[in-house]
Amino acid sequence: MLLEKLCEYSQRMEDLAPFGYNGTPIRWLINLDGDGNFLGFVTTSSGRKNDQGKAFFAPSVLRSSKVVASLLVGNGEYVLGIARPDANEKKVQDRHQAFVGQVQDCTTTTQNPQVQAVLNFLKSFNLQSLQLPGDFDPAMNLSFQVESILPMDLPDVRSYWARLQGGEQTSDLPGASSQCLACGTSCTPTDRHPLKIKGIPGGQRAGMTLVSANADAFLSYGLKASLISPICRDCTERYAKAANALRQQEDSHLIVGSLVYLFWTQEPAGFNIASLFSQPQPEDVKALIASARTGHSFTSLDTQAFYATALTASGGRVVVRDWLETTVGKAKEHLARWFALQEIVKWDGSDGRPFGLRHLANSLIPGKRDSQRDLPPNTPRVLLKVALQGGLLPFWLLFQAIKRNRAEQKRPDNPRELGLWRWRWSARTALIKMVLLSQETLWKEDTMVRLDEANINPAYLCGRLLAVLERTQQVALRSVKATLIDRCYGTAATAPATVFPRLIKGAQAHLGKLRKERLGAYIALQDRLGAIMGELTAFPAVLSLPDQGWFSLGYYHQRAWDQAQAKARKEEQVPGEEAIDEETPTDEKA
Repeated sequence: MLLEKLCEYSQRMEDLAPFGYNGTPIRWLINLDGDGNFLGFVTTSSGRKNDQGKAFFAPSVLRSSKVVASLLVGNGEYVLGIARPDANEKKVQDRHQAFVGQVQDCTTTTQNPQVQAVLNFLKSFNLQSLQLPGDFDPAMNLSFQVESILPMDLPDVRSYWARLQGGEQTSDLPGASSQCLACGTSCTPTDRHPLKIKGIPGGQRAGMTLVSANADAFLSYGLKASLISPICRDCTERYAKAANALRQQEDSHLIVGSLVYLFWTQEPAGFNIASLFSQPQPEDVKALIASARTGHSFTSLDTQAFYATALTASGGRVVVRDWLETTVGKAKEHLARWFALQEIVKWDGSDGRPFGLRHLANSLIPGKRDSQRDLPPNTPRVLLKVALQGGLLPFWLLFQAIKRNRAEQKRPDNPRELGLWRWRWSARTALIKMVLLSQETLWKEDTMVRLDEANINPAYLCGRLLAVLERTQQVALRSVKATLIDRCYGTAATAPATVFPRLIKGAQAHLGKLRKERLGAYIALQDRLGAIMGELTAFPAVLSLPDQGWFSLGYYHQRAWDQAQAKARKEEQVPGEEAIDEETPTDEKA
């Protein structure tokens, strides 16, 4: 199904490379006159470091350790016989002779005068007298230009190469006549797919194959290499070209950790889902949610088929981690729910911004870790699947978020690190809310976005209580080496009954100090404690995993509400009144 849909996408690509051709960077063009006389080198490089030159549609071959020459394009070893450092001189000469042989065969078949000029040059040039560019590198690709014409672009040359490549089928192997899995036609399948998929995080720079087998454990019915999944030559090129094009376009791919997601629709639909996942803008998310709520489509093409796949690298192969097929309308509906589930205020009580998929996933690993190496592939895969197909988020995500919350309770002193810490905390709390609410069938869009004083869940109340006790300590002492959060958060979030009586008893000294020195702060904090304690009949002995999530939400909501109240109090404060703010809100950027 994946290969079939990629082949369908290739049929609407306006810049699809001709059969047997692929986008290839070419650093220099060897300029010739009509008789093949050398006129000089034409550089296509911008001059930037490591620039391999302009990309052209050029004849392509599947490179291997064997000598395999392309037509009219190749590196310095193939085109001019100039060896790279530490290269085998005998193999370099074999490569050059194979390249000349390809041009000779093309000349004989096509009788094209431009190709004949190239052959004349290859048979007559003297390498010792050839004036090479000062920055010449035999690892870079070269091609030819004859009287301002690129021979590889000529129709008869393209037809010759297409016939040559299409004829390289293995007819004497098992499965020589099969039905193509992509297009369904009867064909002689390609034994080795000619193009590789590039740009997979952690993969080989030259690209990797999607279909291949090189060990007995992977063989089936005597079929080897790519014959295990019979695909015609045309489809092998089309699916690879489509995947590479989707990977290159900003609006059709998303990289999260070691995965790259590719998105496309059956027909152009003007639906840029990659930007919604990578950098969601509040106005776009609001419009998406509003369209789902009112039943109006975000576009008129909501019946279009929508496809998504997740790819990772494994050695020299591409691994398909997931495949999703739905419609644009359904994808928007589920995506609107996904954003509504995660809606939550910022740490200071102000309206929060929507989180992208990468932001949510990365909040579950330590802040200084490499997401490509340390982020489990299942995390973004599950998030994206629920975003596009709906359903429940698994509780193991909740466990990971709660575990990371306990590990990152200590706030850094550096302002920049503090901003990132707060942002990651908000993202994890949003993820906790998503997991909890996704389990419920009936919930309103504004549920648990901010402090809910009507929520009498004991775990939620315990989280709120801990936040108020922390605030009491901070207002009374201003500066402490180890806060009660540093010492008690983990225990309070799992076994409240073992620690809260002691914390409440310890808070009495802080309240007594505030009653003498800051009466306004004392009254405000005492009222908050009384309101929460009035709803708690007893402290739970042990909190289940979902209850630990509610505890985290209660703690976050109460802190955000306290920050908002302190900020408002500061703005409205008149001379002689006391404010109970202990932090100065600062904006942080994700």
